[in-house]
Amino acid sequence: MQLFSIETGKFKLDGGAMFGVVPKSIWNKLNPADEANLCTWALRCLLVIEGDRKIIIDTGMGNKQDEKFFKHYQPHDTVNLADALATYKIKTEDITDVLLTHLHFDHVGGAINKINDQLVPAFPNATYWVSETQWDLALNPNKRERASFLKENIMPLKETGKLKLISIPAYKSDTSLQEIYFSPSISCYVVNGHTQGMLLPKIHTGKETIVYMADLLPSVGHIPIPYVMGYDMQPLLTLDEKELFLNDALKNNFTLFFEHDPVHECCKVQLTEKGIRAANTFKLEAIL
Repeated sequence: MQLFSIETGKFKLDGGAMFGVVPKSIWNKLNPADEANLCTWALRCLLVIEGDRKIIIDTGMGNKQDEKFFKHYQPHDTVNLADALATYKIKTEDITDVLLTHLHFDHVGGAINKINDQLVPAFPNATYWVSETQWDLALNPNKRERASFLKENIMPLKETGKLKLISIPAYKSDTSLQEIYFSPSISCYVVNGHTQGMLLPKIHTGKETIVYMADLLPSVGHIPIPYVMGYDMQPLLTLDEKELFLNDALKNNFTLFFEHDPVHECCKVQLTEKGIRAANTFKLEAIL
């Protein structure tokens, strides 16, 4: 198995929205805001080569929206996903699977390209995977979350016949997160606080277990339990999911891989007098 961190650029989001009820005097030390109160965040994907399968986890924001849309998010240092993969001698045609944690625009935007006014899959030979729960929500979103689901990112997945839905069995536990298997070496935690049916891929390399954190923990700065985004649909559920996950990560020495941290790719966690915190931060390549 091989793993590669894929950087597709950065964008900006409101700092208060990203840290919820945490005061700016605290979060501004973690990710300093600009004069408009916007913080910079990464758009970091993960390439997993497992046998004959080449799996890309999430696809960044893409570039097909209009200027008005991008004005809100100020994408910069942008790298086309195809160019980012090319640095590892991987072509878009080589990708066999696209595993989408959820369907918010900054996670699925790069899955579909716009060429001559036509919406086409960015990975023509790939199967696109998303949880059935998340797909149903994206088609029938609540009023608060609707702006995050863009039809040009979502509908072409189904129309091209390349979409596969992952069924999520009924599950209820107060002591562990639900976990389902995607492949022999990749399982996924199922979490619902940020959005229903979000998947956190958990990659077992044989030596390390690496968890792609998506929006449960967007950055190292979100490890403290109360640091929950204002974007989360069910923040109290996020609190519980964070606690369950972090205890699991501590017990099993997981490596956390951050999709949105602008500085840190990975960390381990440790128990401190303040609770579970980052033990150290490092690049993914340092442990592979």
